[in-house]
Amino acid sequence: MEPVKNVNTGYKKAAKSNWDLLLGAAFLMATSAIGPGFLTQTTVFTQQLAASFGFVIFMSIVLDVGAQLNVWRIIAVSEKRGQDIANMVFPGLGYFIASLIVLGGLAFNIGNIAGAGLGVNVILGVTPITGAIMSAVIAIGIFLVKEAGKAMDRFAQFAGFVMIGLTVYVAFASAPPVGEAIVKSIVPDKIDMFAIITLVGGTVGGYITFAGGHRLLDAGVCGKEALPEVTKSSVTGIFVTAIMRVVLFLAALGIVAQGLAIDPANPPASVFKLAAGDIGYKVFGIVMWAAAITSVIGAAYTSVSFIKTFSSTVANHEKYTIIAFILASTLIFAIVGRPVKVLVLVGALNGLILPITLATILVGAYMKKIVGDYKHPLWMTVFGGIVVIVMTYMGGYTLIKELPKLFL
Repeated sequence: MEPVKNVNTGYKKAAKSNWDLLLGAAFLMATSAIGPGFLTQTTVFTQQLAASFGFVIFMSIVLDVGAQLNVWRIIAVSEKRGQDIANMVFPGLGYFIASLIVLGGLAFNIGNIAGAGLGVNVILGVTPITGAIMSAVIAIGIFLVKEAGKAMDRFAQFAGFVMIGLTVYVAFASAPPVGEAIVKSIVPDKIDMFAIITLVGGTVGGYITFAGGHRLLDAGVCGKEALPEVTKSSVTGIFVTAIMRVVLFLAALGIVAQGLAIDPANPPASVFKLAAGDIGYKVFGIVMWAAAITSVIGAAYTSVSFIKTFSSTVANHEKYTIIAFILASTLIFAIVGRPVKVLVLVGALNGLILPITLATILVGAYMKKIVGDYKHPLWMTVFGGIVVIVMTYMGGYTLIKELPKLFL
């Protein structure tokens, strides 16, 4: 990966001519969030809540913005990764957070590899395990390229545009009741806290919160001079994720509104097929593969970025550590299969990790040894604080009311 550059190199001028880098970081975060779980969650919750799921999406976007703006900004200003900021806030906290994120990233990557295998299975007809191995080879190939960072950025952008474009096609084919969706997004029939925390956890929880911020830091996009570009990149990433969520929601809503039965064994595939027939099913395969492979790349890259400052060996062999991470995920899937209960548990816990990481970042924003003479905007602190409180409350509710049901 590219080495971190010094902020005193006149970055501001360079950043304006390098929109590709900022867009790449935005898409890395967005496509890391848009994985197999993202497709399944959106479809399942739409089936349960119908048009009222629009309110869940709206709330998750608001909470996402509150989290990402703060995290990306402090990473850029401090020129430090999340785990290093945490260790400066409270000694040892960075190691604890890094452990949670790396373990969660590995668990999710098993599911991402499984999703990639399923996508190839739909497209080419090979077994899911064969498809997973083929996908792992492609992901590893990206990190073997000389300029791996740029290759990762370009691949994330291309895959993101493909996913959104194809899902828009399916959304039109399903003819959803758009007017009802807009109304229920503001005045829902039901507010589902479990759905909100699951969406927020899957969109900016765990490693995803730091994917884009760490990518910009690795590319030298840091310091107070870079803040306008960092903000633009973070908001773009949230916007891309929101577009995908909305169009997938509308596609599923169209099927639900028609009263058609969605196959519980593979809800998103069922939606695509019911909306557009066999062509829709093939489209699902492409979307699933693109969503999964980009999440494999994002999870591996960001998870390793959380441990490389703790080990010079990892830092000096970052590419190969990332490749080992991908290989381990693939091997576990090939031998054991997808551990569904573990993946669901980790997905929910991602939403619980967010209050810890965000609260740590907010504290760090007011420590001179971390940010120097930088003054963090009060409105961002308040916004971030609200996200911490809301996610803590909903996370507690989830632990008490919902997670035990997974093991009954």
